[in-house]
Amino acid sequence: MVLLDGAGLTCAQVHEAAYDGARVTIASLDRARAAWVTAQELTGPVYGRSTGVGAAKDVTLEAPGLDLLRSHACGAGPPIEPARARAMLVVRLNQLLAGGSGIDPAVLPVLADAVNHGFTPPLRTYGAIGTGDLAALATTALCLLGELPWHHGEPPARAPRHPEPQAPAHPHPEPPAPAPRFPLASSDALPFISSGAATLADAAIACHHLRLLFEVAIDVAAVSFTAVGASAEPLAAAVQEARPHSGQTAVAARLRGLLAREQATRIQDPYGFRAFAQVHGAAVEALDRAAATVEIDLNAAAENPLISGSLAWHNGNFHSAPVALALDALRAALVQTAQLSTARLATLMDPAYTGRHRFLAGHPGASGALILEYVAQDALAELRHLANPVTTGTAVISLGVEDHAGFATQAARHALRCLEPLEIVLACEHTAATRALHAPPPDRPLTDDLEAARRTLTRNGDRLSPPPADPPAATAGARR
Repeated sequence: MVLLDGAGLTCAQVHEAAYDGARVTIASLDRARAAWVTAQELTGPVYGRSTGVGAAKDVTLEAPGLDLLRSHACGAGPPIEPARARAMLVVRLNQLLAGGSGIDPAVLPVLADAVNHGFTPPLRTYGAIGTGDLAALATTALCLLGELPWHHGEPPARAPRHPEPQAPAHPHPEPPAPAPRFPLASSDALPFISSGAATLADAAIACHHLRLLFEVAIDVAAVSFTAVGASAEPLAAAVQEARPHSGQTAVAARLRGLLAREQATRIQDPYGFRAFAQVHGAAVEALDRAAATVEIDLNAAAENPLISGSLAWHNGNFHSAPVALALDALRAALVQTAQLSTARLATLMDPAYTGRHRFLAGHPGASGALILEYVAQDALAELRHLANPVTTGTAVISLGVEDHAGFATQAARHALRCLEPLEIVLACEHTAATRALHAPPPDRPLTDDLEAARRTLTRNGDRLSPPPADPPAATAGARR
């Protein structure tokens, strides 16, 4: 169960509600209700309530809201998977609970019911530039009004850790829940769509998954350290205290704990081992900053106008610059982590470090696991492409009134796309390191090995640990 109170939503909880089958419940409608009461008492022009939007901000209109929803319910490209759409609903619901929108609070339980009964709006990939997910939320609003159909599927069930016997089918299954409906008023239209909830949902999901992969990266490095007998001296507490970056210190401490047996010591190991804590620690810090930035906005009343006190405050809190910048830095940092993984992979192919044949082959002259370097470098090239910053661009639209854009939408989308290639890079390293610890088999296709490694890396709750080495007696000395 995820309790939504407009103040404490985390990236992990967004993922839990979107993918793991957690139901959402509302703590209190008080702040949303207070803003709604204030909004009913406002006089004078209020953006989007009594005026047009964008370049039409100075045009007084009678009940402009429903036309606004119909005109903005547009998207293009591939459909967005239901889990990501469900995450958007969770984020927007939590933001509205923070107050400040002036929307009718009666719509909020309806949104919660949509999440809990597997209803999601039919969203498309393209339609936002980091100044509000207007197309996605307008589409959602038209679903509430009954003008567009919801996508309906059962919410995901949390998978059990161990298989359990199937319960017999109920002789009288419950009828499907009715489609969520709510008669949004014209004054509810802009308050409903004035949010970057879809972008924040993607960012939260990406941050959650990257945190898991960053933890796995330390586990994988521990296997490689063991496979080549890398020195643990660079991880020593004294070294970390001399340069106390928080990420570096935490990574070094955790890796020290995983390297249970004493490591052989060279004067200097390659950077993939010697500088692992520094490089991966910087990525961990970038992730911490990105997640903290996203979580501020998950719980923010970033409404325009903001209904607070007895006034409507027209503002730019919808702008996504902080999130876009944080995600740009995160994607650049994770490339550094992946580059270091491919560097360790190259070391694992070297007999001088493993005591095995070249490329971890079963006999001299064979190619062994060489193809893993090609696969890893292909995935790394994708990560480098996805790391290009989005914040160097902008857009001018609506007759020049909206003259800047943050493009956090694209930053979040690219962060999600980084998950697969980063996972593949780490799986290549893990496959090679495991092979180096045991007598390598004859040449054979490695696709199944790589997929098995990916499943191992992403299995919830499991931790990797260095398996016992099995070096041939004749070459064990080469590990030193």
